[in-house]
Amino acid sequence: MTDQVAAEYAVEKKKKVSFTKQDLTWSLSMFGTAVGAGVLFLPIRAGLEGFWPLVMIAALVGPMTYYAHRALARFVLSSKRDDADITDVVEEHFGKTAGLVITFLYFFAIYPIVLIYGNAITNTVDSFIINQMGGPEIPRWILSGVLVAMMMGVMILGRRLMLVATELLVYPLVFILIGMSLYLVPHWSFDAMSLSTMPTFGTMLLVVYLTIPMLIFSFNHSPAISYMALAQREAHGKDAEAKSDLILQRASLMLLGFVMLFVFSCVLALSPAQLAEAKAQNLPVLSYLANEFDNPVISLLGPLVAFLAIFSSFFGHYVGAKEGLAGIVKKTAPNTVKRVGEKRFETLLVAFFFFSVWGVAVINPSVLGMIESLGAPFIAAILFLMPMYAIKKVPSMKKYDGALSNIFIAVMGVVAISSIIGGLF
Repeated sequence: MTDQVAAEYAVEKKKKVSFTKQDLTWSLSMFGTAVGAGVLFLPIRAGLEGFWPLVMIAALVGPMTYYAHRALARFVLSSKRDDADITDVVEEHFGKTAGLVITFLYFFAIYPIVLIYGNAITNTVDSFIINQMGGPEIPRWILSGVLVAMMMGVMILGRRLMLVATELLVYPLVFILIGMSLYLVPHWSFDAMSLSTMPTFGTMLLVVYLTIPMLIFSFNHSPAISYMALAQREAHGKDAEAKSDLILQRASLMLLGFVMLFVFSCVLALSPAQLAEAKAQNLPVLSYLANEFDNPVISLLGPLVAFLAIFSSFFGHYVGAKEGLAGIVKKTAPNTVKRVGEKRFETLLVAFFFFSVWGVAVINPSVLGMIESLGAPFIAAILFLMPMYAIKKVPSMKKYDGALSNIFIAVMGVVAISSIIGGLF
């Protein structure tokens, strides 16, 4: 870093920006994008080995979430173009070939999550109809088709409607998530978690190591980062970076507080054997709680939280996946897109997502398996490793070099990918 660049960056960092109501809306949007199927399955994965590894997980996940997403937002804002999304920035900094490879990774970091949500929402609603409403078992291909069409229908009607729907869903989601966490407190069983038995440090490290991919997935809101960062640049110009940092800081704090309270509460209310049973049934933890506890509040609110979480998170991930796929097609076959026309190309994209999400929902693969083997590795590569590489190689990002947080994020990214490879063997 040159002295001049360092001095300029120091001046920029001294600028104070206030946190406004609009910024809160953006933070809630980031929160809504993150809180989805991953959070609903996180207690199952993280709690299988008991209570104490959760303490170490809670200490790691806050810095992991904030520093990684902040770096990605800064990467988007490093472009010379004011309207460049993440796929454009990648091509600008790394060239067409490398840009295409990273765009592929970006797409495959988000697309499996969209598939997961189609499957998770089908399982949640199916369980609710049968177990809580006492209704008939609707053929899976019909139920999944209707639910996927509902989620995508909001997107087809326009991005503005999507943002309104997300905001409307996030507020009740936050309050119900807190309410459910507190409501489970009387059901906490410290004996089941063996709090008096402290596992060895090596055992705790192994559990954390294997849980990190799930953590990255559960707290991931990278699909909405590009859209948020561009909006801040349009509204605040040179202060866009400071605004983005502030928004992501608040979003990370909300995620750490609300989500980890929820995870701890669920893990303390269920034994490891019950969590293993929930994993075998391929259900979100709240659907399992609704089936396990003969209580009208849990029976109603459990599936409702799962439904709201999946719906709100689906929107942000669908936008990111569609953006990535459109970028791939336009870069590899620009003439084809011109011949087809933008309107028909848009229709083909929607059709691709609908039929692929519907197909996976009908097949009903393991949600946890899809998260750990498909979603997390690509997310780790794009969210944790790519911005760190850019800091070393891209001149406009050199000013961020030398921070200890860069080493931490790079190590976490490598750990996430290595734990998945290790898990395969």
